[in-house]
Amino acid sequence: MAFSSRFARSKAVLSFLRPCRQLHSTPKSTADVTVISPVKGRRTLPTWWSSSLLPLAIAASATTSFAYLNLSHPSISESSALDSRDITVGGNDSTEAVVKGEYKEVPKELITQLKTILEDNLTTDYDERYFHGKPQNSFHKAVHVPDVVVFPRSEKEVSKILKSCNEYKVPIVPYGGATSIEGHTLAPKGGVCIDMSLMKRVKALHVDDMDVVVEPGIGWLELNEYLEEYGLFFPLDPGPGASIGGMCATRCSGSLAVRYGTMRDNVISLKVVLPNGDVVKTASRARKSAAGYDLTRLMIGSEGTLGVITEITLRLQKIPQHSVVAVCNFPTVKDAADVAIATMMSGIQVSRVELLDEVQIRAINMANGKNLTEAPTLMFEFIGTEAYTREQTQIVQQIASKHNGSDFMFAEEPEAKKELWKIRKEALWACYAMAPGHEAMITDVCVPLSHLAELISRSKKELDASSLLCTVIAHAGDGNFHTCIMFDPSKEEQRREAERLNHFMVHSALSMDGTCTGEHGVGTGKMKYLEKELGIEALQTMKRIKKTLDPNDIMNPGKLIPPHVCF
Repeated sequence: MAFSSRFARSKAVLSFLRPCRQLHSTPKSTADVTVISPVKGRRTLPTWWSSSLLPLAIAASATTSFAYLNLSHPSISESSALDSRDITVGGNDSTEAVVKGEYKEVPKELITQLKTILEDNLTTDYDERYFHGKPQNSFHKAVHVPDVVVFPRSEKEVSKILKSCNEYKVPIVPYGGATSIEGHTLAPKGGVCIDMSLMKRVKALHVDDMDVVVEPGIGWLELNEYLEEYGLFFPLDPGPGASIGGMCATRCSGSLAVRYGTMRDNVISLKVVLPNGDVVKTASRARKSAAGYDLTRLMIGSEGTLGVITEITLRLQKIPQHSVVAVCNFPTVKDAADVAIATMMSGIQVSRVELLDEVQIRAINMANGKNLTEAPTLMFEFIGTEAYTREQTQIVQQIASKHNGSDFMFAEEPEAKKELWKIRKEALWACYAMAPGHEAMITDVCVPLSHLAELISRSKKELDASSLLCTVIAHAGDGNFHTCIMFDPSKEEQRREAERLNHFMVHSALSMDGTCTGEHGVGTGKMKYLEKELGIEALQTMKRIKKTLDPNDIMNPGKLIPPHVCF
C-alpha cells in the first residue's frame, strides 16, 4: 500500500503514545511466540512490535467522509427490520462524517457464552471498546462502538465465537492492525469486535518451497524479521502496523507491487471461518491449481464481510543480492509520469517507481531542512546482480534525458539509499509540518498505465487551482496515485473543497476505465462509487454471495456492498 498505510500520521505520535491499555480481563501475554520450522527447528519470534508501538503504525487516514443514502432506495432489501432512514452510508462528496446503523443490545446470554469460550481474553471496558470502534485519526466514525471486544487465541475459539454470534444474530467486526483507512473497522451496529492480534504464530516455514504458513495477527515487518536469516522476505510493504490478515482482507499492495504484485498475487491459500462456524480451506499449498472455484481470491479483498481469516499461506521471495536507488527531477508531473510509463514499456524489471510533485518536495524541504530541487521527482529502485542493476540504472537515465529529466543521481551504499528513501517515507509527516493543525484527505485512484500521465496532469491542474495545500504521491509504475489534501477541519468550506477535489479525481479515474481504490479498499468510504465502476449486476452478484455465506448479515455489516443493492 501505499499512501494509506505507508505513512503514519504525525499527530498519531502524541495521540497514540499512551500506556498499554488495560482490559477488563487482560489477555495472556503472547510476547514470545515459539514456532516449529522444518528447517532450523524451534525459533522465537522477535518481540519488538509491542502494543505500545503498534498505534504509531496506524496509517494516514483516507479522511473521506460519508454521504446520506438517497432515501428513495431501500437500504438492504432482504432485511425488512432495517429502516433506511436510520442509515448513513459511506461517501466522499458529503460533509456528513458519521455512520449510523440499527443497534440492538447484545444479549447477556451471548456475553456469558463468550466468557466461557475466551476466559480472560474478553473486555467490555468502554475505553477499550471506544478505541476499537473509533478510528483515532480518520474521518470515518460511527454512532455506535462495539459492545464487547474479544481476543481469540486459536482457530477453534474463532469458530465458536462466530457460531455463537450467528445464533444470536449479533454483528461481528474483524480487527487486525487497524491501519485500514476507509472505515473497515467501524461498528455502526455495535456487536462484537474480534481482535486477531493474539493469533500471530509462524506455523510452518518451507524454505525449499519458498512459502510460509502464518496466523493472521502477525505483522509483515515481524514476519520479514523472522525470515531474514533464511534469506527470504515477504514482498508487500504497506504501513508498519499492518497485519497479514488485514492485508488479505483489504487486498493491499505497496510500493513493491510493480515488481511483485498485490496481496492477490502473493497468497497461496487461506483458512477461513464462515459465519456459521465452519472452517474452510480454500486451496492446497501447490503453486498452481485448477481445482474448483478460486475461493482464495474470493476471500482476499472481502473486507471481513464473508468470514474471518485464521491461517494464510504466503509466497516468499529471495532477498535481492544488490540494489540501486535512483532519483531524477522533471519540469512537470506529466514528464515524470511519461518516464515511468516509458520505463515500464522498456521491459526493465524495476522494483519501485515512486513520483512526488514539487509541492511535496517543498514540504519535505521545509519540514526537514533539506535543499532538494523543488520539482516533480521520480524515485526508482533496481534489484538483481551488481552488473544488472547498474545497467538498468543507465538505461533509465537515458530514458529520463529524453523527457527533460535532470539531476539524475543514484546510490548503492546502504546508508545513502536509506537517506534517499527518507524523502518518500517522510512525505506525510512533512505535509503536517507544512500545515500545522490541518487534517489530510488522501485519495487512492488507479488507472491503466497508459492513462496515468493524463490523469495526473488533469488532477494537478485542479489541485493547483484550489486554495488548499495539495501534494501528489504516486506508485507510478502501476498507475496508482494519491493526493494529500490538507484542510482545516474546523472550516466547513475547506472540508467541502477537499471532498470536491477527491470526488473529481475519482470520477476522472472512472472515466478512464480506472478504479476508485487501487489499494485502500472500499469499507464505507468508497461504496458510493462501486455501481458506476462495476455496474449493478456485479454488485447484485456480490450481494448473492454475501447472502448465501452470511444469511444473517453478521459479518462486518454496512461495508463493501452498497445498502441499496437488491436482487
